Amino acid sequence: MESDSGGEEIHQEPYRAEGGPSFGVERALAASLRLAYIPVVVLLLAALGAFVYGTLVFVHSVRQVVDHPFPVGHHIGLFLLDVDLFLIGATLLISAVGFYELFVREIPTETSPRVPAWLQMSDLNDLKGRVIAMIVLVASVSFVEVVVDAPSGRQALQLGLGIASVIVALTVFLRLSGHGNGND
Repeated sequence: MESDSGGEEIHQEPYRAEGGPSFGVERALAASLRLAYIPVVVLLLAALGAFVYGTLVFVHSVRQVVDHPFPVGHHIGLFLLDVDLFLIGATLLISAVGFYELFVREIPTETSPRVPAWLQMSDLNDLKGRVIAMIVLVASVSFVEVVVDAPSGRQALQLGLGIASVIVALTVFLRLSGHGNGND
């Protein structure tokens, strides 16, 4: 490091020859970011699958309710399953958008009004936080779905304690990783 006459340090980048070996490695690494298209496409297809499956479950549920309107409790579980499937699809979609924004290209929200501002992700902590929040939501809906159809209170309590411990662990993880402490 050199210093100027004022005593401040001047940071200089090391010289790299344009055709040197490190330049080729850098180009290869930059090009490898295109591999992120693979999870983006797979996650989009999985989200589409969850949405289509949720729609089919909804149609089946409506037919079942029309054919056998009672008992009501069982039908509530079918519609909660539908909510679960759509939340899983939304989680997959959020993950696809996050991968795209983080590894491929930023999606400008001011020129694309269909992408909400809350979906902007600047780092992996943003993606982690959103996915974990969706996991907590899916686990909660799944718990309610099981409680509706639970044969015993003890089974529901055990499942609830298990889900609660996972939610606590995920919350602690977010806090310790610096994402959940209000610096968003």
